[in-house]
Amino acid sequence: MTKDTKLAVLIDGDNIPSKYIKEMMEEVTKYGTPTIKRIYGDWTKPHLSKWKPILLENAITPVQQYAYTTGKNATDSAMIIDAMDILYSEKVNGFCLVSSDSDFTRLATRLREAGMLVYGIGEKKTPDPFIVACDKFIYLEILKQDGDSPSEKGKTKGQGVDTITPKIMRLLRNSVSDAADEDGWAFMGDVGSLILKKQPNFDSRNFGFEKLTRLFASLDKFEIDQRAQSGARFKMIYVRNK
Repeated sequence: MTKDTKLAVLIDGDNIPSKYIKEMMEEVTKYGTPTIKRIYGDWTKPHLSKWKPILLENAITPVQQYAYTTGKNATDSAMIIDAMDILYSEKVNGFCLVSSDSDFTRLATRLREAGMLVYGIGEKKTPDPFIVACDKFIYLEILKQDGDSPSEKGKTKGQGVDTITPKIMRLLRNSVSDAADEDGWAFMGDVGSLILKKQPNFDSRNFGFEKLTRLFASLDKFEIDQRAQSGARFKMIYVRNK
């Protein structure tokens, strides 16, 4: 993903805690430039008043949506309508849908059908249908951990490998095999892309590692090879199943 990618960031204000916004917006800039930033909610409700300074700091435009009927989420409808308007305006290359609500599953699917990149951002309680409808899904809890102190990061990293289940190990090994050349070596970038296609919510930070390479290097099931490229500043990293 290049920084030239223009993204529309649409936030479900009724569904996302305000404490995550700073880290979330920093994360979004890794995938492109957030040219449209909107958050939806009924701003007449007292519990949403704490959002004001956060929205000003991050230049996010609040969109007022009254709750017309008890038990019905008008915010979802407003966000979906806006997303389709933005899609047809052809001003962006992708969307960041920020919510833990499965109601946006069909929206994510429709945007991808139209050729848009779709990043989902939400809490770990997000239902699987919404997660798999996105190109990539990022957990807000992981972004909050990125702001932890060095000692806390160390604790997370030390516990990371223990959380890798047999299912995750199969995902890693199969992805390496699928992307490998005749000698069994696979370019790490290709492996990462393939893993995301298979499991959009995969993130090395879920296991305590900032980068995918460090996750693979911590496991004794893989070999890592760094290859210097003529005239290049960075080495190309390859991985192979043992």
